[in-house]
Amino acid sequence: MSAALRDLALGASVEVLARQLPPAEVLAGHLRRGTAVYLPFPPKGRWPDTIAACERVLAAGMRPVPHLAARSVRSPGELGDRLSALVETGVDSLMLVAGDHAAPAGPYPDAPTMLESGLLADHGLRRLGVTSYPDGHPLVGPADLDEALRRKTQYARSTSSDLWVVTQFVFAPAPALAWLARTREAGCTLPVRIGVPGPVALRTLIGYAVRCGVGASARALKRKPGVARLAGKWSPTPIARALARHLAARENGLAVDIHLFTFGGLADAAEWLSTLRDPS
Repeated sequence: MSAALRDLALGASVEVLARQLPPAEVLAGHLRRGTAVYLPFPPKGRWPDTIAACERVLAAGMRPVPHLAARSVRSPGELGDRLSALVETGVDSLMLVAGDHAAPAGPYPDAPTMLESGLLADHGLRRLGVTSYPDGHPLVGPADLDEALRRKTQYARSTSSDLWVVTQFVFAPAPALAWLARTREAGCTLPVRIGVPGPVALRTLIGYAVRCGVGASARALKRKPGVARLAGKWSPTPIARALARHLAARENGLAVDIHLFTFGGLADAAEWLSTLRDPS
């Protein structure tokens, strides 16, 4: 299992808010060269900040994967401008999300409608991450989530795009592994990145969980016996070990990696990944 754990650490991606991203030289000291760094777009985000963050990630020798939030885009012209700015910066990968706005600012209520506009393909952007929710979505039912994934997969096939799934973060391995089994049984062979919270203060993590729509799981975590004795710190190690056991036992060879939500704790997340790669 140690080899599987090391593979998880080597293939891990991380998620960092643009305003929490350190200078390029500091980032290069934290993460391995070539690491995929995902850059969320918050409700009050500014696209120039995303572009500047992408430039910093590239300068550190890593791969930026900015979030493109469909509901934040006001028009096809604005979408084209955002995509052009990314291409000019050197970005070749995107994470497609609906976004946190209650109502769309323009004609794109979700990622499939943005894809079906044709503008991403027109700009040559064909490396695309899409979302999934092992613990369910607070506003979207399972059937609609399945239909959205079907539309995204069909788009990838018709445009020769490289598509992968990044899940919302989970607090325990069971929901992630159950979701993974259902997804594979349904015939989905896309690469998958299981979202895992990095090592952060438990209070901070629960606050993020409530804001991200996984409040029920957060409350269940808070009620677990012994949580008060965890010195206020969350550890992703049990989930990583469970995923490593799954990978060590699997036979289908389909790609599964981890995606680390850092929640402002990039240095701690980087140290945890380093320890996972080299436990000595």
